[in-house]
Parts: sequence; C-alpha cells; structure tokens
Amino acid sequence: MQTPALVARDVPTLIAIAIVAYALSNFAHEGLGHGGACLLVHCSPHLVSSMQFDGDTTLVSSAERRFIAAGGTIVNLIVAAVAFAFWKRTRSGSGWFFLWLLTTISLMQATGYLLFSGLGDVGDWAVVIRDWKGSFAWHAALAVIGGATYWLATRWAMQRLGSRLQAQNSIERTRAAYRYTLIAYFAGGALYLIAGSFDPAGIVILFISGVAASFGGTSGLAWGPQLLRDPELVDRTEAALQLQRDWRWIWLGIACAVVYVGVLGPGVRF
Repeated sequence: MQTPALVARDVPTLIAIAIVAYALSNFAHEGLGHGGACLLVHCSPHLVSSMQFDGDTTLVSSAERRFIAAGGTIVNLIVAAVAFAFWKRTRSGSGWFFLWLLTTISLMQATGYLLFSGLGDVGDWAVVIRDWKGSFAWHAALAVIGGATYWLATRWAMQRLGSRLQAQNSIERTRAAYRYTLIAYFAGGALYLIAGSFDPAGIVILFISGVAASFGGTSGLAWGPQLLRDPELVDRTEAALQLQRDWRWIWLGIACAVVYVGVLGPGVRF
C-alpha cells in the first residue's frame, strides 16, 4: 500500500524548484555578497559570474578585502534567515518546499564554506584569515565551527522535512526523504556544472567553486536523510507534503536556468 509520503511528488516541479533555489543561493553569494561588499567599500566590480566575483581591490585596505571575501557567506546567512521567516508562515506544498530548500541550501553553503576553507586553505575564508598569526589555530577553528554548524543545519533540515513525510516507520521516512533531496541535489549540481563550464576562468574555477559549492557544499541533501533512521529525530508529524504539478514553477525554473547558464555562466562584465 502506498503511503502519503510517496504521494503527490511531481518530479518536473521539484526540479524547477531546486533550480530556482540553487540559482538564488549562488547569486546571493557571488553577486549580492561579494559584489555588494565590494560596492560598500568603494572598489570597482569587474566581473560577476555563476562561479566567481572579481573586482579591483588595489585601492582598498586589507580589512576591506577580507570583508569582500566574507560577504558571500554573510549574505547566504541573511538569505537563510529571510527564507526561514517566510517558511514558518507557509503551509502550501510548493511554497513550503521552496523556502525549506532555499533555507537549507543557504545554510549548508555558508557553514560548508567555513569547513572547506579551514581544511583546504582555499576559498573565501582562507582569504579572510590569511596572514593572521596562529594560522593553524585559525584553520582548525574554521574547520570545527564549519563542521559543527553544517551538522546542525543538516539535522534541522532533515527534521523539518521528515515532519512532513507521513511514513509508517523511520526507514520508510528515510526513503521518502531521498525522493525529494536527491532530485534537488543532482538538479542543483547539474545547473552549477553546466553554467560553470562557460566561466572565463576555465576548468579550475569549475572544480574549486562549482563542484565544491554544489556537490560538496550541499552534500547534506545526499546523506542527511540517513539521520531520519533515528525515530526520535522527528518528534511530531505535520500535514503531508503535497508537491503537485505546477506550471508556474516549471516555467520559472526554465527561465532561471536560461538566465543562470546563458548570462551568469560566461559572466557579466562591468
């Protein structure tokens, strides 16, 4: 017998929602985050693409350069907070899932970047702590804080999704969650990789930024549902998630994909 958890999950609509959420989170990081910080400290933007932001920082101080580097993460956290505020007031299936996914992706990319820079000494937060005394300690702190907050973000996301999947047991709930998270994960990853393949910086930026931000940064969507095997994680059950065919989301997803790949892929120069 089919359970409510496996009913009304329209794949094209889910993919479209994922494309919109991933595109918004990434543009928030590169364009609004790094780009906005650049404008605030009066540096001149040169390029914003799906994978990077580049500006003329020759006339800004080292502290302002660090602020620009941290801007992407800061805006991701702001987007997560705003999406979360609207999510708490939303009950409709597609709106609920979009805001849940946007909150989740934004939190994962923000906290994952701390872990990524702490362990690999590359990326935004490696720039922030560059030349600080006690380099090893700062990298260790980034890795620990990033790892802990990423775990908490993933746990929160799976707990909230699990509460909308009315399954008979925790194993069934885990399988049902994967039917949502894996499709979103691979749709968003494919979007980043396709757009990143047009980036003027070439293959290097594709792996450093594109693969890291998508398949790495949001990997919690791939392994997170395993947390739902713990029957105590979901302490209450809400109305079943109903994600039905919605052409408004599908057309919006197509439009976002075209703009993201066709415009932000090769980048906008100033």
